[in-house]
Amino acid sequence: MTAIFWLIDTVIGLAIFCLLANVIISWLVAFGIINSYQPLVRSLLEILERICTPILRPIRNFIPAVNGLDLSPLVALLALQFLRVFIMTDLRSLFY
Repeated sequence: MTAIFWLIDTVIGLAIFCLLANVIISWLVAFGIINSYQPLVRSLLEILERICTPILRPIRNFIPAVNGLDLSPLVALLALQFLRVFIMTDLRSLFY
């Protein structure tokens, strides 16, 4: 059972990492620090978008952007962190 909890924790941790990387890369592109026309940057953006879009789409449908500011990554990060703590403390204590 420990392996299952470890796997769930790792998947949630990777999702959090991908969301943070997506936010940081999009800020760097928006502020003109990196060029999104470079092939490496473009492929990295596409990979991160494909990973993060299924997580962010339901939140974006529920919470619209405020003055052009997308708050869905913040809500997703909070929800994933809550889920991580809930699984690792409350659900794990039920099995041990």
